[in-house]
Amino acid sequence: MVSSVFARLRPRPRLAALAVACVVGGLVAAAPALAATPASGTVSDTSTSTQWTAGPFALANVAGTTGSVTCGPQLCDDFALHVSTPSGYGDSHQLTVKVGWANAAADFDIYLLDSSGAVVASSASSADPEVMVVPPTSGDYTVRVVPYAPLGESVTGTATLTDIAPNPAPSTATPPTYSQYGAPQSFAQAHNAGEPSIGSSHKTGSTFYQALYDTYKATWDDSTTPSKVTWTDVSATPTNGCLTGGSTSLDPIGFTDPTTGRVFESQLAGKTSLMCYSDDEGKTWSPSQGGGINSGVDHQTVGGGPYSPNGVGALPTSTYPNAVYYCSQDIADASCASSHDGGTTFGPAVPMYSLLDCGGLHGHVKVAPDGTVYVPNKSCGGNQAVAVSEDGGTTWSVRKDPASTAGDSDPSVGIGSKGTVYMGYQAADGTPRVAVSRDKGKTWTDDQNVGASLGIHNTVFPAVVAGDDDRASFAFIGTTTGGNYQDATNFKGVWHLYVATTYDGGKSWVTVDTTPDDPVQRGSICTGGTTCGNDRNLLDFIDATVDRTGRVEVGYADGCTGACAQPGGTQNFDAYATIARQQSGNTLYAAYDALPNLTPTTLSVAKVSGLYAATTTVANTGKAAASGVTTRLLVDGVNVATSSAVDLAAGQSTTVAFPGVRLGKGTHTVEVVVDPANVVKESDETDNSRQTQVTR
Repeated sequence: MVSSVFARLRPRPRLAALAVACVVGGLVAAAPALAATPASGTVSDTSTSTQWTAGPFALANVAGTTGSVTCGPQLCDDFALHVSTPSGYGDSHQLTVKVGWANAAADFDIYLLDSSGAVVASSASSADPEVMVVPPTSGDYTVRVVPYAPLGESVTGTATLTDIAPNPAPSTATPPTYSQYGAPQSFAQAHNAGEPSIGSSHKTGSTFYQALYDTYKATWDDSTTPSKVTWTDVSATPTNGCLTGGSTSLDPIGFTDPTTGRVFESQLAGKTSLMCYSDDEGKTWSPSQGGGINSGVDHQTVGGGPYSPNGVGALPTSTYPNAVYYCSQDIADASCASSHDGGTTFGPAVPMYSLLDCGGLHGHVKVAPDGTVYVPNKSCGGNQAVAVSEDGGTTWSVRKDPASTAGDSDPSVGIGSKGTVYMGYQAADGTPRVAVSRDKGKTWTDDQNVGASLGIHNTVFPAVVAGDDDRASFAFIGTTTGGNYQDATNFKGVWHLYVATTYDGGKSWVTVDTTPDDPVQRGSICTGGTTCGNDRNLLDFIDATVDRTGRVEVGYADGCTGACAQPGGTQNFDAYATIARQQSGNTLYAAYDALPNLTPTTLSVAKVSGLYAATTTVANTGKAAASGVTTRLLVDGVNVATSSAVDLAAGQSTTVAFPGVRLGKGTHTVEVVVDPANVVKESDETDNSRQTQVTR
């Protein structure tokens, strides 16, 4: 497979191999030449922090890029850490280990080993500081520092026992449900669909799934439950206008502009890409410049949206209404180029940040309704962050979430209709977390673990989308198994696709397992780039989008198919093109919420013992239940009686009988009104009454 040759400029070592090296390769036995000062320390429930220094380091140790770390003179440094905590302490506390240095251009990796030499945790990104968060289990540990690119720097380490911040109560919203749709087996690359992109055209309702060279179109029939899908291979090739289509790629990416329906497919080609776009849903394709001059060599992302009023608008020769952005990273920085003619050409790439600001890989570019551009990053000074441009990509600033910790998977942002930003990320302890910003990343609130209610301990591949300003969804692949998920030998977790959704602006989230009976992967998932083995079958990310009615759609590669998906199955390292699509529940657009509809379908009046008694049938013809439904009886416009409150499920009816009333001579109007105080939100508020004439 050609894809993702440059998937990691700074790959993370294979930890299983590292553990072996610790035992048989001399990693434990060989004493580092530079001793930590002091050499050891203790943390306990009564003395919660210890600190040490080491260095300066002159020699680089890049052995981890080949799958194992070898220690020799000046190539590693050890600090002996003793942890002493009472039983149950870990229920509300955690152990945080940080190692930092003064020159952000330097790079160190850290590992936590138990008394047997096995790797308990690691942080081998480009973050400064590197951070590990683990349970505070009593025992003897070694904190190992490896100078990946030391530049003569010394390091300062801290080990601290900290409180685990409590999460808000889970959302009381009804959990949405999802159905899974796999691509046809007849598609040649259906099982070679790692790191897919997905987008939805709000003009037509079609969904586009991009992986490697292939672009698949999915059209939906929602008249049945579950919905039906029709797949079409609309890949860009020389025969349909894309001369570079299907030929070569170092990384694939796709983007669908939801408002215009323009579909982009991009194949990384060094400091640019081979890009084409389509305005007729893949029937024909047009060539693009591919990216800006002096773009980065790796991990490109394409996105678009409205022009910023603070920047430059469309070229005079273009009628395309939106800006298009091509962002990528290089060895020492990351940059973004903008297009002012719908992606046909791009201006020069502008730096977003350098290694002095952020390391690691950035996520997908997203554009807010007001034209603000966001590119998230997993490691900026030890925090997750967003690079933000408020002037159409001319200038950028890095804005961190100070409550976050750097992770190992690209974070993702979704932007609501009024600009609220939701950032989903993998924390240093592996858990899935979301933070919210209402001022373009300057401050963050409601940072919380959205996997706690389901016991999720490890997470990869965050993907976030938003709709209405107070609604967003965070998709990720997760497992309830804790520990080192990159240990190909010993990790036995079962991974599923989860989606967490908020309907109240990020204050609370409801999280569902969308594949409860069909694992996405068994065992390890390696996020260490091209140094990985079979367990990198899913590559580096998944993607999510929202369709024109607010349904969430997640594009992912299913890595466990056939016999693997059966109980006790064996991992087969597949990468099957799959879409998880919301099937029921409220969507990200309130205008399409499933609502009740209350209406009196019959009304009769009978004379009994000189009194006139009205009886009505009240039906809920909507798609959601209604609580506390009352019905009022009026005679000639005068309130006579109100029934007791009842609950009505969707499709349910009830009979309401009113006590008899006396009527004078003449003709009278008898009327019933359901929900007279208008306390139930309905899909149709105009059909709540019925009346009849009674003559005495």
